[in-house]
Amino acid sequence: MGELISDSLFLPALVLAVLGFVVPRAWAKLLPEGVKPLLMNAFLSTVVLFSLSAIFFFCLYLWQGLPMAELMEPGVAANAVFFGRLGLIAAIIWAPILLLSVAGLPRKWVKETW
Repeated sequence: MGELISDSLFLPALVLAVLGFVVPRAWAKLLPEGVKPLLMNAFLSTVVLFSLSAIFFFCLYLWQGLPMAELMEPGVAANAVFFGRLGLIAAIIWAPILLLSVAGLPRKWVKETW
């Protein structure tokens, strides 16, 4: 069971899925109700999740034992591109959940109607 969590895709997929649900809900508490703020929520959530997933994969490389010096050897720009691509690929996991989470937000509106 320990190998399933630490060496497989289970933990990263689970973390990204939970973030895909939680991030739009957190933005909804800060943004007002309405269609334009809902679209802003979707945009901000996408940017935040892209960044968080890239950072998450960077941390996974460190967690798996890759030394920081070796990880930073190609340079900051090369790492930004590499981990940015991983963050973009991770959208396969978090994007559908993000869309469902954003689509469910109008049900909780009190002042505005959809």
